[in-house]
Amino acid sequence: MAEFGKLGAAGELVRVADLDIKPGVNSDESEGDEWPALRRRILAADILLIGTPIWLGQPSSVAKRVLEWMDAFLSEGDERGRMPSFGKVAAVAVVGNEDGAHHCHAELFQALNDVGFRLAPGAGTYWVSEAIGSVDYQDLEQPAEKTRQQTASLAVSTVHIAGRSRFPAIPAWSRADSELKRCGIVLFCLVYLGNHRVIPPRISWIIGTLMPARH
Repeated sequence: MAEFGKLGAAGELVRVADLDIKPGVNSDESEGDEWPALRRRILAADILLIGTPIWLGQPSSVAKRVLEWMDAFLSEGDERGRMPSFGKVAAVAVVGNEDGAHHCHAELFQALNDVGFRLAPGAGTYWVSEAIGSVDYQDLEQPAEKTRQQTASLAVSTVHIAGRSRFPAIPAWSRADSELKRCGIVLFCLVYLGNHRVIPPRISWIIGTLMPARH
């Protein structure tokens, strides 16, 4: 949160493990627990930063439970087809004393994107100690320099994208077709061929570069 504060962004830290959040995937299933209040806090924010430890090489069950609840967003679109998370930006922080940070990022990025959040470039930061170690991130006197640098970069790109999300907005799906008709779509195929007896062909695809259409 400190890196976001340096950029003038204010927020709050919520420890979901301390809340009574029952399993569920539909917003109206949650009677008598604290998910509705947490949902309102998530949707009131411009940025959602999910932090999780690494358990058995995966995100924690608590983080997954939050994502499972947000699965309801898929069926809660407005009259223009926009999910409740439309225009909001997400990022992920992972800590642990075992490998699996990139796997956790991959799982969480995919799920957050599915339920409508934007992801800024470099939207993940992490720290892991030595294998089967006993040091927790919260025990460090100072964060590791590489982690600090990545966290600062995450904050800058996420705050920037959140600011851009307010205006202009991404068109709703019903308008997307007409918006894209005003653009030309260019597909580049870059092929690098080396000595075929030593280096196999390498093909890189850059897909979906949008260029203004000629009139």
